[in-house]
Amino acid sequence: MSKHLSPAIRLSLVLLVLVSVIYPLVIAGVAKLAPGGGDGETVSINGKVVGYANLGQSFTEDRYFNSRPSAVDYNAAGSAGSNKGPSNPDYLKTVQARIDTFLVHNPGVRRADIPAELVTASGSGLDPHLSPAAAAIQVARIARVRKLPANRLTQLIGEHTEKPLLGLFGPETVNVLKLNVALDQLR
Repeated sequence: MSKHLSPAIRLSLVLLVLVSVIYPLVIAGVAKLAPGGGDGETVSINGKVVGYANLGQSFTEDRYFNSRPSAVDYNAAGSAGSNKGPSNPDYLKTVQARIDTFLVHNPGVRRADIPAELVTASGSGLDPHLSPAAAAIQVARIARVRKLPANRLTQLIGEHTEKPLLGLFGPETVNVLKLNVALDQLR
C-alpha cells in the first residue's frame, strides 16, 4: 500500500501547485495583455468613466440606440438568463411586450423586421453588443429625434462595427455603449 500512497501524494501536490498557483498566474499574466489590463475595458468621456465596454447597459431614451434586453436588469453581480423556454407563456408575454414597446417607439418598422436580439435577453443577461442590423433598424427614430441625417447615423454604425475575431470567429457586432458615446459626440 505504501508503494502506491507515496506517488499518489506527490502527484496530488504537483497538481495542486499546478492548478492552484501556476495556472492562475499564467491566466492573470495573459489578462494583463487584454484591453483594460485584465480589469475590464472602461469607456470614458472627458476623463470620467461612463461604463464598461463588455457589460450591457440600459439605454431606453429615443435619442439613443437601445441595448439588448437584460434578464437580470443589467446587474453584473447576478449574470444569468431567464431560464424560461421559448414556449413558456410568461416568456412569450415578456417578448410580446418588448415587441410592442419597440414598435411604439419605432413607427414604420414591421414586426417581422425586428431583429431577435432587440426583444430577447442574452444567456448572460449582460450582452453589450447588437448586430449591425439591430442598430440600423433604429436609425430612423434617432435621426428624427436628434434631427440628424440618417446616412450619418448609418456611417457611425459602420465605424463602430467590430469584425469577427481573425475574420472567422463570431458575427460582426456593434458595442452599444461605444456607439452611444460616439453619437453624443456628433455635432
